[in-house]
Amino acid sequence: MTATEVRTGQEKPGRALAAARPVRWGAGRISFRMHRRTALVSGGALLLAALLLLVSLCVGSYPVALPDVARALLYGTGDRLAVHFVNQERLPQALLAILAGCALGMSGAIFQSVSRNALASPDVIGFNSGAATGAILVIVTFGGAAASVAAGAIIGGLVTALLVSALASRGGLHGIRLVLIGLGVTAMLGSVNSYLLTRSSLNDSQNAHIWLVGTLNGRGWSSVQIMAVALLVLVPLALLFGRRLRMMELGDDLATGLGVRVNASRLALTVLGIGLCGVAVASAGPIPFIALAAPQIAVMVSRSPGVSLVSAGAVGAGLLSAAHLASSQFFTALVWADQQVGWIRIVEESQRNNLLPVGVTTAVLGGVYLAWVLFKRRGTGTA
Repeated sequence: MTATEVRTGQEKPGRALAAARPVRWGAGRISFRMHRRTALVSGGALLLAALLLLVSLCVGSYPVALPDVARALLYGTGDRLAVHFVNQERLPQALLAILAGCALGMSGAIFQSVSRNALASPDVIGFNSGAATGAILVIVTFGGAAASVAAGAIIGGLVTALLVSALASRGGLHGIRLVLIGLGVTAMLGSVNSYLLTRSSLNDSQNAHIWLVGTLNGRGWSSVQIMAVALLVLVPLALLFGRRLRMMELGDDLATGLGVRVNASRLALTVLGIGLCGVAVASAGPIPFIALAAPQIAVMVSRSPGVSLVSAGAVGAGLLSAAHLASSQFFTALVWADQQVGWIRIVEESQRNNLLPVGVTTAVLGGVYLAWVLFKRRGTGTA
């Protein structure tokens, strides 16, 4: 197994089976095995996301005390500004961070498990670049209405991901081939996107750049409703295929011997992964890092024998919630640092309430994550 392959149940099967516990619902009609550490990691990540949501409701340009947040949420009463900021601005953005993070984490887990490669995330295989191309075309051609931009992003991402999957599946889907073809398509689409931006008007180019960064700023309840409905459809389907996914991690031959229709299952899982990433990109733009790192962080912390869709989604929700809170408080922290140091000025006081796009924060985290992975593998010859 190479360094980029996803760990499978072939590693220490005795420990894996011993750590798993059977869970049965509906008089045994629904049953599955749950690893205790995986359940703890999933619950802890969701609890962290909930705590970060609560903090994000309190802090910002208009601070709101926790009792006032509770009154605004439960009764819609209290200071009018507090009610507005909590219910109409901060709550939908925080919920969208949780939902989009969950979708990206599960999407990354699907792609990494199907290809058995830890680098095969939607960021790497070209989905985000294809979505960006579709969104830019819509912005430049039709003026960039929110619904049309979202539709263009989904169509562009779908076409790109299916193209990369089709090219990589000739002679059997191999992880390294998927990553290399995805990187090539990403590079080509990057040049197309740059050319389109140079040929667009100044206003269209600014709108496109804002979307391309990936941001939750300005998102409202309509985006949350779209994400919630999409996840209600896609998540149960992804979990339904989760058992087949774990079997496919053991290899195509063994999975076929266990009764799994490998090609059909791989196609269905790829479509589900594309759909999960597509709704997240349509709602918040192409946010990097989450789909790449969330599955591997979940595996590392839970010490599970393979990628779990539930834990990857929970960790993704926690990561994006943390990045959203950090982005919203970035300029406030810089102003505070200026006041403490005194002899250096990074930003002006008037910039305290500026909001950093969350895509910038996740991109920085992604760079740190990749550097850490390379550092861990130094001297092994597998980096």
